[in-house]
Amino acid sequence: MTPKAGRNAIQGVAVDAAGKPALQVRVTAPPEDGKANAAVVKLLAAEWRIAKSRLKIVAGATDRRKTVCVDGDPDDAAATLDAWARTHHLC
Repeated sequence: MTPKAGRNAIQGVAVDAAGKPALQVRVTAPPEDGKANAAVVKLLAAEWRIAKSRLKIVAGATDRRKTVCVDGDPDDAAATLDAWARTHHLC
């Protein structure tokens, strides 16, 4: 996650040194008082067309690398994310 970016956007997928892929997310909000984290949740919810209440940052709240949990049926969440990734050519 990149805070204080020029625009809110999902830039694509990056692979770290261990080979683990992650979405590259940029938000305009500053990294203070949870504003950037809230912006990430809002952006992901809008992109994935799910309620913000279904998303929760479960790790990395104060780090650039975050883990987001999607609440609800795992198969439904996987299908939603897979469909989104395919339409955005991320898989």
